[in-house]
Amino acid sequence: MLILGIDTSCDDTSVAVVRNGTEVLSNIVSSQNVIHEKYGGIVPELACRKHLEIINFVTEKALKDAKVKFGDLDSIAVTRGPGLVGALLIGMMTAKSLAYVYNLPLLGINHLEAHIYANFLEFSSLRPPFVSLVISGGHTDLIYFHDFEQYKILGRTRDDAVGEAFDKVAKFLNLGYPGGPVIDRLSPKGDAGKIRFPRPFLGKSFDFSFSGLKTAVVNYVSSQKGNYSVADIAACFQQSVIEVLAKKAINAAKEMKVGKIVLGGGVSANSALRKYLKAEAAKNRIKTYFPGLSLCTDNAAMIACLGYYKMKKYYKNKKDRCFSLSQLDLNVEPNLKIEENFNFNET
Repeated sequence: MLILGIDTSCDDTSVAVVRNGTEVLSNIVSSQNVIHEKYGGIVPELACRKHLEIINFVTEKALKDAKVKFGDLDSIAVTRGPGLVGALLIGMMTAKSLAYVYNLPLLGINHLEAHIYANFLEFSSLRPPFVSLVISGGHTDLIYFHDFEQYKILGRTRDDAVGEAFDKVAKFLNLGYPGGPVIDRLSPKGDAGKIRFPRPFLGKSFDFSFSGLKTAVVNYVSSQKGNYSVADIAACFQQSVIEVLAKKAINAAKEMKVGKIVLGGGVSANSALRKYLKAEAAKNRIKTYFPGLSLCTDNAAMIACLGYYKMKKYYKNKKDRCFSLSQLDLNVEPNLKIEENFNFNET
């Protein structure tokens, strides 16, 4: 089964072709970092214009690299949210047009949910149940993944998501954008034990809060009157973040009685987090799964992967094309979240 995935949720334009939910035939990602880095963040108007300019070219390249034509496809999967409304609309309208012209089933995909499914592209033997930590620029979600499309929400961010905290601290320290990669590169040059920034665990809750940590960094810099090491601050800030993420994920796995932790989202590319979580989880006999770096950031392969599982569930007969017509009223949802639809206590 061949699925064309389209993702324009934020500032990257991506189109991919995936076979049977496991084999990535192509995964084209056109980054806009060069455009937005001088502003220290995403400028929605510029992002939308760039999506509109290149979406057709990216689609053509994805098909060419996969060596397939539109007639070979079984469906089109497109991100419907969350994300920038203008950016989402460009991807959605492109997908709708293609679905209508080629009479293909159209599937609306939750971008956050797809970050979890990126791991099925990396690990063909991975099976639920497991605990998943989705960490990105705008979201920090801890989820019990009971089965495909059966989730229980364990915890979410109460304020700044972890990716936002990285970006804001990097901007405050004049390190550049995006903040996560630059802090990850700088941290090994600093002493991660020199400054004891707070670890916001919020008691026994699985929720997250990083705004206080960000404020602690600002207050520390202000108190030092220029006598500080940026590398030390970056290392100590990052250490605080990864300890919180790791402890909550491991505690969640223990409570849910599962031996697997699956990560997804841009922050899961952080090298220090990968090393620390893997080591701490191993002490508790818990396996950890991280997508490859190209599958951590926004990409259409994960969209197509989740589309495959939806097709398996809802679309049985390849000759029955009425499915596509019923989905052409899909709309984007900029504030879409992963919805809880499973009660662990009822099993």
